[in-house]
Amino acid sequence: MDKTRTRGRSQRISVPDSAAVHRAAHLLRAGELVAFPTETVYGLGADAGNANAVRKIFAAKGRPAAHPVIVHVRDAAQMPHWARELPAGATKLAGAFWPGPLTLILPRTSLASDMVTGGQDCVGLRVPAHPVAQMLLAAFAALGGKGIAAPSANRFGRISPTTAEHVADDLGDAVAQILDGGACAIGIESTIVAFAGSEAMLLRPGAIDSDALVRVLGRALGRALGPPTAAAPRASGSLPSHYAPRTPLYVVTTPELPLEIGRREARGERIAVLALNVARPVGFDGAWIVASGDAARYAQGLYAHLRTLDASAAAAILVEQVPAATGWLAVRDRLRRAASVPGR
Repeated sequence: MDKTRTRGRSQRISVPDSAAVHRAAHLLRAGELVAFPTETVYGLGADAGNANAVRKIFAAKGRPAAHPVIVHVRDAAQMPHWARELPAGATKLAGAFWPGPLTLILPRTSLASDMVTGGQDCVGLRVPAHPVAQMLLAAFAALGGKGIAAPSANRFGRISPTTAEHVADDLGDAVAQILDGGACAIGIESTIVAFAGSEAMLLRPGAIDSDALVRVLGRALGRALGPPTAAAPRASGSLPSHYAPRTPLYVVTTPELPLEIGRREARGERIAVLALNVARPVGFDGAWIVASGDAARYAQGLYAHLRTLDASAAAAILVEQVPAATGWLAVRDRLRRAASVPGR
């Protein structure tokens, strides 16, 4: 019997021992949903080869049917099950960064259903590095499974989960089991690179930055600048509004932040702040979190911080603008989308 934690609504959270992981693999093969940790965020997993199981992901998240999901596989040897073409550049990137926070989008085989791909002729593949994800994929493969479809384990468009408790809070009984691997080490979603023939296109920045990708590929990547195309298809987390708290979020420059706080307090608003360099004003009585000045550490704590601020009953969340340096690109992307909810 696997050990199960009983914290309020979190009875489905399991310590990821061998018994729990094998139970999770059997649940997946039976068409159920299982949440599991990766090094990026927690994933909401279903048997990627079972369209009805994948359909449950969309129902649980409230996810639009046209929005594709990423297939997590045990290793690069499983790529031909899902991808009918393996460009040399994709093979190079997989060799350099898998297991790890990189998703490759490649022309799909017939195994990749429209439920997985959002109706596109391509599929996203990733080999996660988290040891619990690796254990689960191995156990699943031993049962004949070829891949686990797993977008982030939260309601669609909201803040991604970086702990098992976040998953339980967001999805509750929609998930048959939640494997608790602790807080995610990276904390933001994977870098996504799409291949159309030999051309590589960066669709979503992540912990693996463009400079690292260029060093492996030996050439520059394109960037998706407009509507989806064959070269730059729809991808997870690429909508203008995503990763968003329920509380309106605004990114404010460092000089403007104290002024904006003052203006809002003068109107009687309760404010929550994610600061970087600005000191907490004397008498400020709202939620105030000081984030790390290191880009990787900032990213690792970002979603947990946003969840804390979102729960503070504030009228608005003010986030101090982060640096414009290349290393902050992924964080800037997530904050831009978190602040992009129409009507704000």
